Amino acid sequence: MTEDDARDWIEQRYGAAALARLRLFADMVVEESGNQNLIAASTIDHLWVRHMLDSAQLVPLAAAASAGTWLDIGTGAGFPGIVTALLSGTETRLIEPRRRRAAFLDHVVERLGLQHQISVAAIKVEAEVLKASVISARAVSQIDALLNSARHCASKETIWLLPKGKTAREEVAQAQRSWHGVFHVEQSATDPESLIVIASKVSRR
Repeated sequence: MTEDDARDWIEQRYGAAALARLRLFADMVVEESGNQNLIAASTIDHLWVRHMLDSAQLVPLAAAASAGTWLDIGTGAGFPGIVTALLSGTETRLIEPRRRRAAFLDHVVERLGLQHQISVAAIKVEAEVLKASVISARAVSQIDALLNSARHCASKETIWLLPKGKTAREEVAQAQRSWHGVFHVEQSATDPESLIVIASKVSRR
């Protein structure tokens, strides 16, 4: 998939206005990457496939979630939380404990005019108190550890969206030793070796 393909995928589903706002966000990420290590330098030339589309593809997977807050853990440069918030319109909470990155996220939220939709917390998820209808986390930790650290933010109705690499099925098998729930593995649109774990009705065994 090319960068143009990724932009076309987003525009066809969400329109030119959404794509324009994502272009602004993309420019901000590239600019800030000169000041701090937001994303790997090797991925800047593939930003739309590796980060934008990789995030955007989560939005339709959350369609079955009840109305409520989308909690994105370890948002970093804004993936997937800024992208999913912009495309879905869902109230969103971004958890990013690294203060420089959290400050960048605050700047993005203000620049895109999303202050009434998105809040940023420079904390670890263990300190968060809200209950979320959707929880996403991209390259944060293994599934078992993530469920353990964020379980207080979820109910049995919460949908977990967890982009993973090729070890996703092994991580699911390990998590199922400690957790009940419905775990489904979906193929990523961006990379044949990337998978997305979708979990629901999750509870501790």
